[in-house]
Amino acid sequence: MFPLPARLAVLLAAALALLLLAPAPATADRAVVGGHRVRTAEAPWAVALASRELFGAKRSGQFCGGAAVTPTKVITAAHCLSRAVLGKKWQEVRDLRVIVGRNDLRGTRGVEMAPAKVWVNPAYQSDERAGDIAVLTLGRPLPPAYVIRMARAGDPAYRAGSKALVYGWGDTDGDGSYALTLRATAVRVLTDATCRSAYPGNAEGDYQSASMVCAGVPGGGRDACQGDSGGPLVADGRLVGLVSWGSGCAVAGRPGVYTRVSAVVSLVAAYG
Repeated sequence: MFPLPARLAVLLAAALALLLLAPAPATADRAVVGGHRVRTAEAPWAVALASRELFGAKRSGQFCGGAAVTPTKVITAAHCLSRAVLGKKWQEVRDLRVIVGRNDLRGTRGVEMAPAKVWVNPAYQSDERAGDIAVLTLGRPLPPAYVIRMARAGDPAYRAGSKALVYGWGDTDGDGSYALTLRATAVRVLTDATCRSAYPGNAEGDYQSASMVCAGVPGGGRDACQGDSGGPLVADGRLVGLVSWGSGCAVAGRPGVYTRVSAVVSLVAAYG
């Protein structure tokens, strides 16, 4: 486990103290392939969603990712909270947690919080995959340093060719080898034409540029995969996407598809 820088450690300790004073409120289908280890101090807004009851204690029960976009709001993919992933309604999960500041999922560092409120986009349809967004409201605020800014419409971070990083604790090889520590892999934002060509509405999927963005590398080998769903895609220091879907993991010509954050900013403001 890498130590947090002093300032971040103090901020997280303060947040933990606040949480301990308050009473707790009464695998998904995408992981980072071809990536490298990252300290959570470098990406403090990258969070894990967990349920030990459903997914076991070995990796803190992690099953999806998310991103803190305000001190009290975490966003993730709607499908992470679906019956298909959880095996039951999310309301029936008794130990749903947001984990912040934990590098190694085998450890206990960082903070675990039960969300005070959960909103899952009712317009999301698993067959069309548009609007893949959910908002989890925290009972106590995180320090400002643990928040990432959402990219808005017209942000240059969405330009084709922009360098981006996708973060997660998911499958590192596409074969069920789940990561124990946070990882990231470098990809590039692709043109809408490239994305539509990869997913023209056939059995592999229908890319919709209004609500989605895709990213990858021409030869494959770097991508999100199982366990990374809902995790952040970051370009130019802004959150541009959430891991949503794709065909396989790191397959050439089949880039990862992400919820376009600029398309859901208003939903994040309105709900949660």
